[in-house]
Parts: sequence; structure tokens; C-alpha cells
Amino acid sequence: MVGSNRARKLGKRFIMLDSALVVAGFNVVFPIIGLHFVDQLGWAAASVGLALGVRQVSQQGLALFGGSLTDRFGGKPLIVLGMLLRASGFALMGFAATPLQLMVSLILSGLGGSLFDPARGALVVKLVRPAERPRFYSRMLMQETAAAVLGALLGTFLLDFDFRWTAMAGCFLFLLAALANALLLPSYRTSTPGTGALAAMRMPLRDKPFLILVLTLSGYYVLQTQLMLAVPVLLMQLSGSAKSVAWMYGMEAVMAVTLLYPMARLAERHFGLESRLMTGVGVMAISIGTLSLARGTLGVFAGVAVFYLGGLFADPAREALVARYAQARARASYIGLSRFGLALGGLFGYTTTGYLMDRARAIGMPALPWLVLSSIGMATVLALVWQFTPRAKLRLEKMVS
Repeated sequence: MVGSNRARKLGKRFIMLDSALVVAGFNVVFPIIGLHFVDQLGWAAASVGLALGVRQVSQQGLALFGGSLTDRFGGKPLIVLGMLLRASGFALMGFAATPLQLMVSLILSGLGGSLFDPARGALVVKLVRPAERPRFYSRMLMQETAAAVLGALLGTFLLDFDFRWTAMAGCFLFLLAALANALLLPSYRTSTPGTGALAAMRMPLRDKPFLILVLTLSGYYVLQTQLMLAVPVLLMQLSGSAKSVAWMYGMEAVMAVTLLYPMARLAERHFGLESRLMTGVGVMAISIGTLSLARGTLGVFAGVAVFYLGGLFADPAREALVARYAQARARASYIGLSRFGLALGGLFGYTTTGYLMDRARAIGMPALPWLVLSSIGMATVLALVWQFTPRAKLRLEKMVS
């Protein structure tokens, strides 16, 4: 028992270190893509949005496949290989001169994520006991937010010199993460022995309540993706400086570090996971709609601050809800399939918002993207209410049976 507890403790510490490197490496590059290719190079927002959406599908859409391989072969080889693929994608992105080249580099980056992300998520479910998960996710999200901001600050700083420096910094961080996993990560099994890849893949696909939750959460991810595309572009247009985007991520870090864990502790005492998720998504939907009224950077920052508050309330609950479904025989497959909502939401969020941004500019209606996004968020809340109220749960159980 003592050895098991020590292994859990060491494993959780490594997960925290690993997540900091991964999130920092991702955010060195991704928040900068829209600024560089749309604002600096003048590419159409729709073409950049399409490339980002295809990356989302290549990663999250194939995560079930990556998760099933993890359940069969263990997490370490999938994590190391996936991080090396992500690093090579970032290296290629630094030299992308056409939308097609950008898309190829993003697909390669996404394929890497489809291998390492389900494995990392399954390790959390394996090593963290159910009662501890909401608090652990809160602490991890705090750290990830700080790492994301540091990454975004580094990315915007390097962008002043050349985007290639930004891309290479992200490449280096993922190479470092791959090395750390290769040398330090024990060869944990993420599922009970004897689970074949196909059998592990079928288990979450047959879990209808889980599937419905995954599809519903695609609306949540439509909102989240705007922090990578629409919001940075809006701030750049209003302020004329990429530094405003860095300040936005700095605000997110301060809010996460100071508010996330206290909010999670308070919410545990007064709200269930379902209520926290629905409330958080509702706040995000309303706040993103207020950006249609923003006429300066101060208004954008106010709307984004409220948006972050909604996310701080919803994110730990969302992670814990997904983990609740994951069965021991196919943990990584469940985590992989849970990313399918992110694939749908990311593809729709990036491509549709990119089109709406171009269309809004053409017809002189800047509020259009934000009003559509707000409507999607409110529809997501209604879908969650349908699933989570006691009467809706009873209807869902009858439908499944």
C-alpha cells in the first residue's frame, strides 16, 4: 500500500511537470497563428480558420484511435512518439508560405496530439482517486493557465523578431517534453491487462449517455476556440498591437492562479458537477455575446474577464464528469472519444467564425460573429439541462435501455 501511494504521488508530480511543458509549448505557437497569418500576412481569416479546424479534427477526431492503442500498448511509447510529431509540425509551420503548407504542418501537429493526449488524460484517471479529481484538475488547470500565459508571452515576444523563432520555440519545448517522458515516465498501464485495441475502442462507442455528453460539449468547445482566433484578432484590430493579446493571457493567468482553486473548493460544497458545468457555459455564452458591443480594448477585456470566470467554473467540472465515465478496461479510449466533441467544436468554431469574420467585415456588421457564438453557447446550456435534470436523466435511461 505504501509503495502504491508513493507511485501515485510521484506519478501525479510528473503529470504536473509534463502538463506545464506541453501547455507552454502549445501556447507559444497557437495563439500567434491568427495574428501572424491573418493580421501580419493578410491571409483570409476563413483559410486560416479552416487550417486550424482541420488540425482540430486530425487530433481530436483520431484521439479514440490513439486511446485504443494506449490501452493496448501502454502510455509511454504513444506519448513520446506523439510529442515528436508535434515538434516536427511546429518546425514545418515556421516555414509555411501558403495555406496548404500551413494546413500540412497543423495536421502533423494534430496527429501528434492524437497519440499523446489520450494517454496523458488516462494517466490522470488511473493515478488520481475519484474523490480527489475535481481538486486535482483545479490545481492542474491553475498551473496550465500560468504555463499557457508564459507560452503566449514568449510567442508574442518572439513574433516581434520573426514567426520562425516562435515556431522553433514551440518545437523545442515539445522536444524537451518528449525527452522528459522518455527518461522519467514509468511504463504505466492505463487499462486493466488483456484489453485489445478494438475491444477498448468499442466500449465508449457503445456508452450512449457518454456519447451524448461528448457531442453536447462540442458547443462548449466552439466558444473556447475563440480565444485562439476571433478574440486575439479583435484585440489586434482595436489596439494595433500584439502586446494587447499578451495582456489578455496575463489577465487569464492572474484570474486562474488567484480564483480557480478557491472557486472549486466553494463550488464543491454547494454545487454538483452538472450544475457547475451548466452555469459556467451559460456565463461564457452571455459574456462572448457582449463582445458585440465592445468599441475599445477595455470593453473586450471586461467581456473576456467574465468569459474566463465562466471557464474557471466549468472546466474542472467538465474534466471530472468525463473521468467519471471512464471504465478501467478502456480508460484511454474513453478519454480519446471525449476529445471528439473538441474536434467537432474546433472545426466548426474555427471555420465558421473565420467565415463570419470575413462576412462581417464585408457587410459592415462586426457584431455578427459574437451574436452567433452566443446563441451556440445558450443552445449548449439547454442541451445540458435536457441531459442533467432528474426527469431528463430518467428519459435518457429509458432511451438507452
